[in-house]
Amino acid sequence: MTRPRNRYVQDLRRHYESVWGAPGTVLRWNQGPVHELPEDFCVLEFAPTNKREMWTYATCGMAGQHDDAPIELHLFSPLSSDKHVELLTAIAHYHRTSARLGLGHTVNLGRSWLPGSSCNFGLISLPYLDGPTLEIMNHPDFKKPVRLLWLIPITKEELIFKKTHGLEALEERFEKTGFNYLDPHRSSVVG
Repeated sequence: MTRPRNRYVQDLRRHYESVWGAPGTVLRWNQGPVHELPEDFCVLEFAPTNKREMWTYATCGMAGQHDDAPIELHLFSPLSSDKHVELLTAIAHYHRTSARLGLGHTVNLGRSWLPGSSCNFGLISLPYLDGPTLEIMNHPDFKKPVRLLWLIPITKEELIFKKTHGLEALEERFEKTGFNYLDPHRSSVVG
């Protein structure tokens, strides 16, 4: 018999795979206090496809059944890197053990998103590229829908702008400038 928690992780993986049209590879970060995360927590890696020319990394098991606002996060990248697995694992650990994260929150990545990048922070945003088909996952083991949100690497200037002017103002800047979310060397949209 499948344990309910394990069933959620399996169903979440199928949800990601159906939306992104590709199989995900299960990856685990085995350093630091990962024993404090749920036993079945992992990060799924999705390789580029004909339709999606980017790497995608997604938490699988970050949400808890009794969370007031259960979430999972995904990150896009121009390249494959175990640093993305480390980053999402660290953010999931922070979410499970320190402070609950949600839409509009920002996190300090503790380093550059990718080498040489000025994006040292992450913004938790709606999954604009995939829309509600990805964003909302109802699961029978959860009291509330699980939201699958996009972690966008941002610069310190963008973080300050968001804190000063709000999430909507920053996202308007993203749209207005047509920023390349896959470019680790992009300029700040508010600089």
